[in-house]
Amino acid sequence: MAELTGHAVRTGEAAPTGEKGSTMTPSPRQGHLDAQVFDEVVRATSELIRLDTTNRGGGEGNERPAAEYVAAGLADVGIEPRLLEKKSGRTNVVARIEGTDPGAGALLLHGHLDVVPAEAADWTVHPFSGEVRDGVVWGRGAIDMKNADAMALSLARAWARAGVRPPRDIVLAFTADEEDSAEFGSDFLVREHPELFEGCTEGISESGAFTFHAGPDRRLYPVGAGERGTAWLKLTAHGRAGHGSKVNHSNAVSRLAAAVHRIGEYEWPVRLTPTVRAALARLAELHGLRPLGPDAQDAEVDALLAQLGPAAALVEATVRNSANPTVLEAGYKVNVIPGTATARVDGRMLPGAEEEFHATLDALTGPDVRWEFQHREVPLQAPVDSPLFAAMSEALEHFDPGAHAVPYCMSGGTDAKQFSRLGIMGYGFTPLKLPEGFDYQALFHGVDERVPVEALHFGLRVLDRTLLGGATAASASTTRDATVPSGG
Repeated sequence: MAELTGHAVRTGEAAPTGEKGSTMTPSPRQGHLDAQVFDEVVRATSELIRLDTTNRGGGEGNERPAAEYVAAGLADVGIEPRLLEKKSGRTNVVARIEGTDPGAGALLLHGHLDVVPAEAADWTVHPFSGEVRDGVVWGRGAIDMKNADAMALSLARAWARAGVRPPRDIVLAFTADEEDSAEFGSDFLVREHPELFEGCTEGISESGAFTFHAGPDRRLYPVGAGERGTAWLKLTAHGRAGHGSKVNHSNAVSRLAAAVHRIGEYEWPVRLTPTVRAALARLAELHGLRPLGPDAQDAEVDALLAQLGPAAALVEATVRNSANPTVLEAGYKVNVIPGTATARVDGRMLPGAEEEFHATLDALTGPDVRWEFQHREVPLQAPVDSPLFAAMSEALEHFDPGAHAVPYCMSGGTDAKQFSRLGIMGYGFTPLKLPEGFDYQALFHGVDERVPVEALHFGLRVLDRTLLGGATAASASTTRDATVPSGG
């Protein structure tokens, strides 16, 4: 395939790993993982970044160039891709790699092709250059998540070249529109093409399995096994319009401002989900701290978080629901009191805490402000005692001895929410070994997004070991019904 084997990667001072003369030749290798795959994963990450697939919301976007790139890479090694669109340009790619065990549940490996906007003037390196500089690939999507797309593509190609088959079917899905509503991506695929995911019991995707440095010689790998639900809200206050110089006790702006203030100041109570409770138990153990009891109160949870140091960042956003005011809109002239005022609130709901979220918003907004969902997606949780979770953890700890995999609930959301409607349990697993001081989480939607070449190589090895491990093969008949979103 020309895109992966013929194009030179733009470089600064360092050549991409695997090229002749490079000082970063990957070692050791895993049999079927030849030198080409380590070169390809860097090249594919770089070239996917160069394809500007910015998603500006409101239906505006064009993932087709990246979709065609991925599809060509799969077709080049005999893997048949399907390109699917709800709207021209908003292209998805789905393919299936047949496994050796027809009775095993299939595994979905999915990643999105779109990226959030980037302002070039703010970046050290142009966000769509895909430049490789000093052993690091730069550009929008290097972390979120063209790196993972490149891993999946490169690994599938390496397997095909070597004649390797996984124990269970692997369904590859490269989606559009994850950075907005998923209307043209995973939502469209789930609604219109569910047959493509037949037999899938579990799925893995972004936002987990990265190195988290929690202190000297304490490396953690948070593996995603849950997500808070999305609750983007619109608040509307009605009042009596009038002159700005007159007394007005029915001022829509005042009513809205009061409600927004109450929401912003509200302290949500602790609600520990099974995933977060497992995370706190593991972190307490690793830090030599006393674990929480089954009836731990809010103050006890907060006290434990305070003792965890940097590791608290992995769980503190997911022990509670949240609601953050983000947008205010009202009025058109300083001396005119408007009849309506609106606000937007980014709410997030824990599994099992949706009813409480509703009741709390009713109380905080009061009788003069109406609230409604602008966009809503269910919270998720997946078991941390599953064979797949064990296989992911084992692979991480195998390639980074002395590190520890820990359960992790994501504060935000991914395409796993849409795929959960098909009974697919979602895990966050894009393995990356990162150096100390590399602020992975700050690079999501941030400036100077980048990923180390060695992190991509580590990810390939870990992903390969996980997907080829027999322990990951789950029976469709026993696993499928266990996959349910919480609430909704």
